[in-house]
Amino acid sequence: MAGNAETPDWDFVFQFVSEPLELDVGSAVEKPVAERTEPPIGTVLGQVPTPPESFASSPADSPPDENTLVSVSTTFFPGAQLHALPPDLVLLSSDSVFFYVHLHILLAASDNNFSSLLPPSPRTDPGSIGPVVPLPESSAELNIVLHAIYDMSCSHYSPSFESIASALAIMDAYGISVKKYVARSTHLYNLLLSHAPIYPIELYTLAASHDLYDLAVPTSSHLLSFSLASLTDEMVDRIGPRYLKRLFFLHFGRSDALKRLLLPPPHPHPPTVSCDFTEQKKLTRAWALASAYLAWDARPDLSTSTMESALAPLGEQLSCEQCKLALHERLKTLIVQWSVVKVRVCSDHRSVC
Repeated sequence: MAGNAETPDWDFVFQFVSEPLELDVGSAVEKPVAERTEPPIGTVLGQVPTPPESFASSPADSPPDENTLVSVSTTFFPGAQLHALPPDLVLLSSDSVFFYVHLHILLAASDNNFSSLLPPSPRTDPGSIGPVVPLPESSAELNIVLHAIYDMSCSHYSPSFESIASALAIMDAYGISVKKYVARSTHLYNLLLSHAPIYPIELYTLAASHDLYDLAVPTSSHLLSFSLASLTDEMVDRIGPRYLKRLFFLHFGRSDALKRLLLPPPHPHPPTVSCDFTEQKKLTRAWALASAYLAWDARPDLSTSTMESALAPLGEQLSCEQCKLALHERLKTLIVQWSVVKVRVCSDHRSVC
């Protein structure tokens, strides 16, 4: 073994340790959920009002102006044929978009009759498509909720994460089971999970606040680079003790595992004329120093490529082929072991997740 293995060029070795993680992903533009159109035939102004004046008085008896235009959902419109029966209810969002839906479908999805808003007061007009129920939610939020109830994907609208998060709160308020409609493999589940790379802590917080374990688990794998010190009091309150503990255990568990895996040095080989046990101790010391540098700032998101880049250059300081082989085998084993360490949270009663 070469005599200079004891004092390798550490500046050369350590330059590979730092690995900035930056993600430059542009957010998709949220698409409109409605278009301007004439009121459907058979609809009177009192039942399909032109906001906001329509709520100022009782339903008008006079027909609407021929040029009247209203905003109607591009999915939930009168001729959408989403069900064998025609729509019998109209929901009006806060930004004056009309959604033509089915009363029995909404009642079946809610355990509190949409916060006691349904069924609406009976209307006697025989030409009516359905009574109009004004809601305080925006069309973007209401569109997400209705797509979930009708078991349809709304991903083509590219709703923002904020709109989806608001939609879950609305579902809670209207007695719609978030756990049911955001269960694994549902459209809303897949839509939320697509935001995990960009909004990992926000999505984990949202999942924890609704006890959506199946959503929190895959989301947590995107939190390995998240600084726990940056958690705000509001986030901690929303996450709650169980999911917060799981997140902390994920970070601390990976850091501890890294330190344990780095500890064993390369296995020594039988002494030779040019490389006896004394010479091999120089490789052991070099490994200990380099691995201690990695362990000092043991990051849960440390990549195997960073690990290899920091430790592999030790071989450049070796002249003994058997020592080089021992270093190569030790590094290969280390990378395999680190790659199987859990990267996501587990429930309290699961050992593998």
